Amino acid sequence: MRLAAIDIGTNTIRMIVSEPMRRRFRPVARKRAVVGMGRRLRETGAIGEPEFRESLSVLRAFRKEMDRLGVGRYRACGTACLREASNGEAFRAAAADAGVDIEVIGPAEEAGLAWEGVRTGVAARPGDVAMDIGGGSTEFAFGRGKGESVSIPTGVVVLSSLIPLSDPPEPWEVRAVSYYAARRIEDGTRAFGRRRFRRLIGTAGTFTTLAALEKRMTRYDPDRINGTTLSAAAVRGWAERLSRMTDAQRLRLPGMEKGRERYIVPGALLALAATLRFGVKGITVSDAGLLEGILATIGKNGGQEE
Repeated sequence: MRLAAIDIGTNTIRMIVSEPMRRRFRPVARKRAVVGMGRRLRETGAIGEPEFRESLSVLRAFRKEMDRLGVGRYRACGTACLREASNGEAFRAAAADAGVDIEVIGPAEEAGLAWEGVRTGVAARPGDVAMDIGGGSTEFAFGRGKGESVSIPTGVVVLSSLIPLSDPPEPWEVRAVSYYAARRIEDGTRAFGRRRFRRLIGTAGTFTTLAALEKRMTRYDPDRINGTTLSAAAVRGWAERLSRMTDAQRLRLPGMEKGRERYIVPGALLALAATLRFGVKGITVSDAGLLEGILATIGKNGGQEE
């Protein structure tokens, strides 16, 4: 029986369809759309009307794809944007009418699922810490147990709303974002105390985009991305280079996903702040993360029956 997992994020909506094979899953299809659902959230407290419609259209397309591929069970999870938006319930109702029932998960579960997914991607183990930079929040996890994860209510869309960047950004704007990112990560991970980590693993679009840029990838290949190591110097170099460019210039770079050009600077600065916080020499990139973690829970008898 084929399974599907859907991640409805603040910036991106993603789906993976897989079929179980012994102790692992074989991907059948992957779909994603950068819609910026939470783009207006900080200003209005709600999902904007254009983003509402576009996100719903994406979910309808995903529903058709699940039907075409014969999906027998699925799980669709909403994260920070749907946790906070005043019209989040209205969106869930509209999505249900379109054939996709959405479960809004809390920050702790989101972090735990990201860790579960990273474990499948790069064999995360004790001594590692995973970082998932989303649109509305950033999660850190080194396990799924109590006290093994934290969620910081700051992601790339939130940062872009709090400190809007000019096109190209002014140097003072970049310094402000960098300072804010460092403070939020420092404060947010205080619960980890003096714990030291051997390896920082980065999952989600910021990290996979930085890896694709580093490899000058004209067509995204998850197998080439998974396990890539970005040195701390490379992360700093990309943060500095990207912050001097316009959106249009970034979009022309091999490896830049359309829709991410406006958010990659705050994402890179969050990643850089994490390398400094944990004192690591680099970041191991995992293509697998929250989406694969959701998929794993379906394999354990979760999700919606068709």
